[in-house]
Amino acid sequence: MRSLVILISGRGSNMQALLEANLPVDKITVISNNPNASGLTIAQQHGVETVVIDHRSFPDRESFDTALAEKIDTCKPKLIALAGFMRILSDPFVQHYEDRLINVHPSLLPAFTGLNTHSRVLQEGIKIHGCTVHFVTSQLDHGPIVIQAAIPILPDDTEKTLASRVLQQEHRIYPQAVRWFMLDQLNLSNHCVEVRKTSVNDIVLHSPGLQE
Repeated sequence: MRSLVILISGRGSNMQALLEANLPVDKITVISNNPNASGLTIAQQHGVETVVIDHRSFPDRESFDTALAEKIDTCKPKLIALAGFMRILSDPFVQHYEDRLINVHPSLLPAFTGLNTHSRVLQEGIKIHGCTVHFVTSQLDHGPIVIQAAIPILPDDTEKTLASRVLQQEHRIYPQAVRWFMLDQLNLSNHCVEVRKTSVNDIVLHSPGLQE
């Protein structure tokens, strides 16, 4: 069974993009650490099973991660996708799901890891920004890269406008990465990802024009 687990903490716009992408999956389960996450309602409206595991009910990160992993394992997922999951995962958790845990990050990794990427690129005067889907490893935002999308930074861009345009591209490339994984088109070797049975234009860099 091609089962997908999506982890969210908030509105879940990337989760929604995945749910609406007609992915080749048999089952989707959405799990949130936040009982008030608006994304839970969206998932339920799509007929998807939702689960809440409130991290505040646990004394530490390790015990929360253990409970989260126990629930995930009952779903027998082929892939776990982080979609705005605002928790730093412990090394044992990441290692348990090695090579089947992915994330989308709002920068062209390995540049601008961590938080506040949009304000940081504006402060640095960067000319090209974007987003990256990557496998999750113990080193934050340094996992093998699956696909990236690039956008130009415009003269009048603000943090808000830049975040909005980057998010549009996240919604395009995240479903593509999940689709490749589910169809066994990704080969991970020596920290590099090879995408089989697709065109070079799809796997190297998606660079939308200004009209995007």
